[in-house]
Amino acid sequence: MSASIRDVARAAGVSTATVSRALGRGPVSDVLRQQVEAAVRATGYRPNLSARRLRSQSTQTIGLIVADIRNPFFTAVSRAVEDAAYAAGMRVILCNTDEDPERERLYLRLMEEERVTGVIFAPTRVTAESLKADSLDVPVVFIDRTGPAGTYDSVVLDNAAATGTLVDHLRARGYRRIGGLFGSTSSTAQERQAGYEVAIRRLGAEPLTRVAPPTAEAAEATLTRWLTEPDRPDALILSNGLMLMGAVRAARALALAVPDRLGLAGFDNDPWTDLVEPGLTVIEQPVAQIGAQAMALLFDRLKAPAEAVRKVTLSGRLVVRGSSGRV
Repeated sequence: MSASIRDVARAAGVSTATVSRALGRGPVSDVLRQQVEAAVRATGYRPNLSARRLRSQSTQTIGLIVADIRNPFFTAVSRAVEDAAYAAGMRVILCNTDEDPERERLYLRLMEEERVTGVIFAPTRVTAESLKADSLDVPVVFIDRTGPAGTYDSVVLDNAAATGTLVDHLRARGYRRIGGLFGSTSSTAQERQAGYEVAIRRLGAEPLTRVAPPTAEAAEATLTRWLTEPDRPDALILSNGLMLMGAVRAARALALAVPDRLGLAGFDNDPWTDLVEPGLTVIEQPVAQIGAQAMALLFDRLKAPAEAVRKVTLSGRLVVRGSSGRV
């Protein structure tokens, strides 16, 4: 594997930020610059010139790493990123990880080897928490997920507020035992679960939660068991569109009429959610805005690498349909 900027920093005995400034003709002393240049020669490091090329308007490449391309949310976000990249004269390399940290590490290495201009990434919680601010040689923007404060720019939904909206809506429709099934791999699912629990306790009730891998199959299997228990929920919140699909399948398999015997609500206004009967109540995410904001953050980071890390939090929109229709 080729030498990285971290290798140069270790050889020169300075920080990676100092190396970046020295190679970019930033404000460093002549002694430090010579020290860094000697380390570059010793390690064989090849500077990533992508930011410079971006400024000169030549064609560049964006790496886009998503958690599950089968999830229509990520399909739509990928389209939004590609649209913004195309408008800027850039190409996109798309990788799918299936929420697997090992595949994430593989694709991050690939992006560095390909010397992409930057990476837009929806990481698992494991990877997000392990990536330090200087772990990668290219700018990275997280989408739909967050890492430790101050590490990487991110574009996310206000997940706690969105889940609270679903809880309040279901309670207003007459449901009393509102449960939640949340994904097991991402910070997004954690935030949605936390928002659910706060909202439920605010109503004077105790949370009813389960956790499963964020797929339709895992959700269906979990709910097929849960919904046969004597104290099952009379309404459910699902933390993504695939899990909502699994809930529909489980309700049909158990002959639980929606919304009379089971209310359903979840996330992502995917096209299919308006085609089933009854239609599904969801939080619609501003998908196009997520993609555009992620690209804007990436461009800003390329222009000003030393600027403070930014987190853009967007609001969702409640779309009410028949699955929560009991009054």
